[in-house]
Amino acid sequence: MRNIFYSFIILSLLFLSSCSFCAKEKNYAKSEGLLQYVDPYIGSGYHGHVFVGTSTPFGMVQLGPSNIYKGWDWSSGYHYSDSIMIGFAHTHLSGTGCTDLGDILLMPYTGDICTIRGNQHDISNGYASFYQHQNEIARPEYYSVLLDRYNVKAELTASDRVGFHRYTFPDGEQARIIIDLKEGNGDTSYDTYIKQIDEYTLEGYRFSRGWSTHKVFFTLKTNVALKDFHVFYDTTPKEGKELKGPAVKGVLTWGDRAGEVMLKVSLSSVSCENAAANIESEITHWNFDKIVAESSKKWNRELNKIRIETSDEAVKRTFYTALYHTMVAPSLYSDSNGEFRLQDDKVYTTDAKNYSTFSLWDTYRTAHPLMTIIHPEKQRDIINSMLAIYQQQGKLPVWHLQGYETHCMVGNPGVIVVADALLKGYDGFDKELAYEAMKNSMMLDERGLKHYRDLGYIPYDKEHEALSKAMEYAIADWAVAAVAKKMGKEDDHAYFLKRSKTYQYYFDKETNFVRGLAADGTFRPNFNPFTSIHREGDYVEGNAWQYTWLVPHDVKGLIDIFKGEQNFIQELDKLFQAEGDLGEHASADMTGLVGQYVHGNEPSHHIIYLYAYVGEQWKTAEKVRFIMDNFYTDKQDGIIGNEDCGQMSAWYIMSALGFYPVNPSQGIYVFGSPYMDKATVNLQNNKEFTVEAVDNSKENIYIQRIELNGVPYTKSYITHEDIAKGGTLKYFMGSQPNKEFGAAMEDRPF
Repeated sequence: MRNIFYSFIILSLLFLSSCSFCAKEKNYAKSEGLLQYVDPYIGSGYHGHVFVGTSTPFGMVQLGPSNIYKGWDWSSGYHYSDSIMIGFAHTHLSGTGCTDLGDILLMPYTGDICTIRGNQHDISNGYASFYQHQNEIARPEYYSVLLDRYNVKAELTASDRVGFHRYTFPDGEQARIIIDLKEGNGDTSYDTYIKQIDEYTLEGYRFSRGWSTHKVFFTLKTNVALKDFHVFYDTTPKEGKELKGPAVKGVLTWGDRAGEVMLKVSLSSVSCENAAANIESEITHWNFDKIVAESSKKWNRELNKIRIETSDEAVKRTFYTALYHTMVAPSLYSDSNGEFRLQDDKVYTTDAKNYSTFSLWDTYRTAHPLMTIIHPEKQRDIINSMLAIYQQQGKLPVWHLQGYETHCMVGNPGVIVVADALLKGYDGFDKELAYEAMKNSMMLDERGLKHYRDLGYIPYDKEHEALSKAMEYAIADWAVAAVAKKMGKEDDHAYFLKRSKTYQYYFDKETNFVRGLAADGTFRPNFNPFTSIHREGDYVEGNAWQYTWLVPHDVKGLIDIFKGEQNFIQELDKLFQAEGDLGEHASADMTGLVGQYVHGNEPSHHIIYLYAYVGEQWKTAEKVRFIMDNFYTDKQDGIIGNEDCGQMSAWYIMSALGFYPVNPSQGIYVFGSPYMDKATVNLQNNKEFTVEAVDNSKENIYIQRIELNGVPYTKSYITHEDIAKGGTLKYFMGSQPNKEFGAAMEDRPF
């Protein structure tokens, strides 16, 4: 009887332990609050290129799984179609079309020491492992996976600057972790270093060249004393506990009864000492679950900035995942002491926060205007980060990554972001310096600007992608002109406003398209509006169909050049109906086509909203709803093109609220078709701005009328100033277009 009693007690304890484990797993599988609607897998398939892993909002660390790099669709280091894991890196891009990062890769494994990664077709001689999605949990605050080959459970979470790892090793197997400093995501390490400080601490760095050239220092601390540590130059073992060279690797060993091992890995662009200080400032304990909970609170606090009401659970998942995607970048770049490194290899200091990962050619259009609404508290730090870059390199950032200017894409989008903050009245930065940075960035001789300044356009026989460069510069010129006017700089206002009309040079009135111009003023011969030659033609990731409409700053002027509204409408209608072959040399970014409208790439994003400028807002409503219904879903392939650091998702967020910033620095948002029954936006000073769509449904897509704070509102746009005041915007929806809404000239968004 006594034995039966003790057996019962033991079985009960085992059962409770099992239930406790299941409860913990269940808790991690489904987050609390609005975070429960976020699914990082959305956009991890097709060409979305999103980051999958764990981070904090705008955090320095993006800790997550890495596959073997196999090309464009692995730009983030992970693609849903894959099944081979090579480890967990601490930096990842999200949604970009270019590849880099994947720094400080850790891979747990068991058995004999191995420093070979393995390859896609045969991992038998490497440390890589197969994994299955059914054994994987991906949440913003927590990631876990079972490595099939080793039966090792990996769990990850993060604070702002520290990646927190927890690995559970099976008994009877040598527990090891490799730190592979050679391995990155499509880049090349040129100097790496690792050193064992004591039985609990390592430090080192990885310097690499890829899309950017960057330096990442790290400090690693473990809660279980190391049994052994070995260093390797690639696959060659070396003596000692310290090694420097282009391809350094270290193997940590705990023996065959390690059980649960935790590690904290902190990053810095400055030094190992700063990385160690980042740990001390953020995680002084070994309570993994506490960091998961703290990260969850951070995400929920940010996600609660927009609270939506809809009966469609899939729409909630799509919306809040999109909102999450807008908060992976820009990423924190300064250490806890305010230090950060820029391209001149000098260390700078801020008394606030410095950010990097500025995908500005994409994000200036919608993601940054969205930030001015829901993250006004970050405008000071964002603009000061850009001004620090200007003071270092003599121009505002173009596409800045890890302190390095990649010069990726065209135009001067940083100018537009700074102008938007100035025009909306944000403080906390030197406004004269900001204007100087904008103006000087537009007066350089590089990237076609000298031709642009001397001729008024950029000739195709002098520069590749000349037309797109010039038309993007024109948008920035308008932004400089607007700020100059506000600051009383009348001569500059006149000069830059005139330059902002450069699109007129390219417009061919015979074909009604913009075309490449030679230095002698003649159009490029053998014109075909469908032709798109990636990186060598007149257009950047597009063709004449899309770029003809890239005039968000002067729509009235574009209407005039089309010789009136009816011609404008007729040609705009054709865009969404045109059928033709893009050719074999077109950019892979040209996805999500409706006729020749390309939603998968940014130059098209404003075009749908242009109908409001000619009094046909109802056509905008039709097309906006079609895009939201068909090109955004809650599935792994649910983003129709590259996410581009939040831009694709920001378009969805703004459009779902019912309005969109056609001219990104004008402070005017054009109405489309609200997707939510109700949404409440939390603003500064405890204010709220609520949008409500009365009688909203899949059929009732057309705005019949609008009330703003209970008063009839006839305009087809709303200003940033009105939103910032707080209040209620009420749409009344119907199944048939009200063609009078927004039709009057005084109600259009000029």
